[in-house]
Amino acid sequence: MGTRIIVMAAGKGKRMGADVAKPLVEIASRPMIEHLLDGIEDSGIDSRPIVIVAPDTIEDFNTICADRCEYSVQAEQLGTGNAVSCAQDAANDAERIIVLNGDHPFISGETLNKLNDLHAEHETAIAMITTKVPNYKKDYTTFKTWGRIVRDSTGRILAIREAKDASEEELDIKEVNPSLFAFSAQWLWEHLPEIKNKNASGEYYLTDLIEMAIEEGADIVTATADPFEVVGVNSPEDLAAAEKLLG
Repeated sequence: MGTRIIVMAAGKGKRMGADVAKPLVEIASRPMIEHLLDGIEDSGIDSRPIVIVAPDTIEDFNTICADRCEYSVQAEQLGTGNAVSCAQDAANDAERIIVLNGDHPFISGETLNKLNDLHAEHETAIAMITTKVPNYKKDYTTFKTWGRIVRDSTGRILAIREAKDASEEELDIKEVNPSLFAFSAQWLWEHLPEIKNKNASGEYYLTDLIEMAIEEGADIVTATADPFEVVGVNSPEDLAAAEKLLG
């Protein structure tokens, strides 16, 4: 089949002060995973997206999501690269893989189709959505910690620089990474095993694939979306802001 959508939803809700998985935290009286599944359904891309869950939360998700999705289990929290690899068997017949975060509740069907069409048009290893902010103040403070999109003079992506690793000059960049990717399935499954966990967290990061693609000379094609559509909900402050957006 054409495109499968994988939703990474195994994260805990501890930073949110919640005793449920983070994507099950409610916004406007509904778990945020439901808001995201609404957007996926509106896109018409994948009628049963693959939701990656922790072993102890699958029943909670099933109670809420029922038959709107299928599940893959991430046995240990070993990072986003590991999470996606847990869905390989379920998605093995796809030509293209879109990867979403379960704590990004506002992504629309229109943006998902924009990403899917962009990848299909260019037939490259990776297509991605970026977002641009006017500054990092007030309503845009949450974006300050996001990775910066570093481009050369022709507009080609050179790197995605995490904020903690960025120079002062790079921190001034207003184009940031919401981690919304479409991959060539063949390229993805070939390169996932090459990700290393030599970092402070000992985790396998999906974003390492960006660096691999750049080193191979592959073009990473991009489209943009509104910052408040692709914002993540990672803290009580983010949750309050999300409630305000939906209000």
